[in-house]
Amino acid sequence: MTISNHDKWLALTVEDPLEPDLPICDTHHHLWHNRSGVRYMLEEFLADTASGHNITSTVYMDCGSMYRADGPDAMKPVGEVEFANGVAAMCASGGFGPTRVAAGIVGYANLSLGEAAGDVLEAEISHAPERFRGIRFSTALDPDPIISNRLGGSSARPIPPWEIFDDAKFRDGFTALTRLNLSFDAWLYHTQIPLLTKLATDFPNTQIIMNHGGGRMGLGSYAGKTEEMFALWAANVTELAKRENVAMKLGGGMLLGGEGWDKRERPASSQEFADIRRPYLMHCIEQFGPDRCTFESNFPVDNSVFGYGVLWNAYKRVAADFSPAEKAALFHDTAVRVYRINEG
Repeated sequence: MTISNHDKWLALTVEDPLEPDLPICDTHHHLWHNRSGVRYMLEEFLADTASGHNITSTVYMDCGSMYRADGPDAMKPVGEVEFANGVAAMCASGGFGPTRVAAGIVGYANLSLGEAAGDVLEAEISHAPERFRGIRFSTALDPDPIISNRLGGSSARPIPPWEIFDDAKFRDGFTALTRLNLSFDAWLYHTQIPLLTKLATDFPNTQIIMNHGGGRMGLGSYAGKTEEMFALWAANVTELAKRENVAMKLGGGMLLGGEGWDKRERPASSQEFADIRRPYLMHCIEQFGPDRCTFESNFPVDNSVFGYGVLWNAYKRVAADFSPAEKAALFHDTAVRVYRINEG
């Protein structure tokens, strides 16, 4: 197997796992076959999880992978759920190691279809009845072209307008999530958090999970404004945390923050990462509490800046002073509860 230059770079910083017995549910990772020339399937993910940390289960997160080639646009995302459930079945056999990969599955449905979105959600449930837990909906938009929308769009997955959460048809579609007891993973930038806060207020019975620590931006027009952006991000996170139906994922957005992790001669150590990102992670934990926070890897996206083992060491350093019960919540128990994961 050919070792890429990037893999050689990642190998410059390798660490033994801290607290290797601590159970971890990785609440956010993707799998794809050929995106920008990158293959990251089960084999590659299992190579990462073999870093010595105790990854007991994972949540597969929508990324537009393996959509159906044929049929109505609305139903094409069902293909990703079918794919993820197949991976989960492979891992549930025990033949691929102890980690239950994709024990929870989060897909996509275009809620702007209104009531018709319910048909898509029911189809996704039918293809993964033991594992499908909800959808992710990206509204990560910004006027700065350097940031823009990082997921792109297609006929099966159109880029929504900024004000989508107030759209009547979107809200009809959102109601189907509540009816079917499904969750809503939100990916948006820190300037957009008030839009999610309003949505959470209006739908208090739907579990909402904010992705990537609230999408703090530090690139483009936001570069060099660390204190100003931190203050705005922190205020928005504090207000969002008052909605009891919202949980927060800790991690992700490694390039978005503008720290330049990928420009170093060698990858940062877990201690360096913890020192720089601790204020952001701790603010989320202080506002939401360990029972509504969960760490994520966001691999393979964040493979661009850290190895899997180093990343989890960094999180463990941030959480070093928490009690055993609080660590259990942050690394495992909150995730299993929020995503209703069966690890048996």
